Amino acid sequence: MADSNSSNNGRLSASELSRAALITVQELTGYQPEAVTGLEWDGEFWQITVDALELARIPNTTDVLGTYAVQLDESGTLRGYRRTGRFVRGQADEG
Repeated sequence: MADSNSSNNGRLSASELSRAALITVQELTGYQPEAVTGLEWDGEFWQITVDALELARIPNTTDVLGTYAVQLDESGTLRGYRRTGRFVRGQADEG
């Protein structure tokens, strides 16, 4: 998955890691990923947070989305993933 954003040492750029996480969520869940909402190095792995549409409703402000944490190493290899929560699109974040 290397492109001009990659360095020569096999590490992926932030945009490549984000794309890899989006693809991972779609392939493992079957849900349509909407956005990467977090990207953080924990000292061992990249922790990428992805929101994905789990249930489309009308109006779309009542859609149900899931938040997924994807762990990738520096080369983009999947090391773990899990759903960390669900929320309604129109719901304000109280945190």
